[in-house]
Amino acid sequence: MRMQEIKLSTPWVEDWRPDFIGTLVFVVDGSKVLLIRKKTGHGMGKINGPGGKLEEGETITDCAVREVREETGLIVDDLLCKAELRFVEKNGSQWLGFAFVTKNWKGELLETSEAKPFWSEIDSIPYEQMWPDDRIWLPRIISTDYQSDAFVYNFLLEDDLLIDHQLQEDGRLSLFIG
Repeated sequence: MRMQEIKLSTPWVEDWRPDFIGTLVFVVDGSKVLLIRKKTGHGMGKINGPGGKLEEGETITDCAVREVREETGLIVDDLLCKAELRFVEKNGSQWLGFAFVTKNWKGELLETSEAKPFWSEIDSIPYEQMWPDDRIWLPRIISTDYQSDAFVYNFLLEDDLLIDHQLQEDGRLSLFIG
């Protein structure tokens, strides 16, 4: 599916189209979660999960796996898509994001040119250094209930400041994750 073919409805824009599709992956290891400090590109300086933009011809899951490897050196599998995040930005790029969790990883954690990875205790996640919406949806996807269904959240932003947010009632993902 091409980006220009994607049309979604949000509470604020009926015919919303993302400029970019991105992924985030949260590797959970007991009471810890893998986070990164982004060194380049979108979100530079912020803390989040490893992730990035979908490339042409790539599935969303393939993108998630590739981005974790590029940013942390780890190889992940058994990813569960837990959230679709629609970022409606009044003054900038529109992002459609997919957030995954996994408990399955192998390899050695490495700092890369893109990110500085680190393990954080789940109860001590540094939300004040993250995007403002993360504290709304992230606790829900890294909970111990891996069997819960995925959800869809809409966020309205202006210059990266969170103005409004709404959980979508039907909660069905808009794209095939693959």
